[in-house]
Amino acid sequence: MIPDAGVIGQSGLQFFGKMCASISHDIKNVLAVINENAGLLEDLCAMAEKGRSMDPSRLKRLAGDIQEQIRRGDRIVTGMNRFAHSADEASTDVDLSELLDLLAALALRFAAARGVRVQVNRPPAAVRVTTAPFLLLNLMWLCLEGAMATAGPGTVELAAENAADGACLRLCRIEGLKEAPAAFLSAEPKGALCLALKAQLSLDPEKNEMALRLPKNRV
Repeated sequence: MIPDAGVIGQSGLQFFGKMCASISHDIKNVLAVINENAGLLEDLCAMAEKGRSMDPSRLKRLAGDIQEQIRRGDRIVTGMNRFAHSADEASTDVDLSELLDLLAALALRFAAARGVRVQVNRPPAAVRVTTAPFLLLNLMWLCLEGAMATAGPGTVELAAENAADGACLRLCRIEGLKEAPAAFLSAEPKGALCLALKAQLSLDPEKNEMALRLPKNRV
């Protein structure tokens, strides 16, 4: 039985809802831009029907803008698909660097609103553990959300590295970490998620760094 399952379930629902709302907002923005360009194309066609010449370069530019929005929409939906599938398995083998890439993509709108850039530093070799991807994403998001609120405008770096007994995820360059409340580490649902993942969360205020240590195999 998962410790504090009710706390974890509530946190998971809130996390899933927040991310889905953000993703749907991005998709609506993509559709709005495509609709605007489609309206411009319609206006150009109406002008051409009245005998006015049509500038081929303008048509080409509009087509390029629509294609770029389609590519953007495809990236958003691909990320949404990966996020949804993170809940498929209670425990599975995951590449932590790929999980950090997904987290950074999910956090993009929230980070931009705070003036924060989330940078993923990929290691030379894959860092893999067997864990619960959705629970880990939830915990990582809570840590990143706290880090962005603490750091303020700037850059927060995410990194994964192998360790003798598993792996370590680091959130670096968190300015103002010395002033973070002591309850930050143990506050629900972080504490419950750490228990469920058999993870250890620690702060190093001198280095402006947060570390999440994971076992090689959660089971």
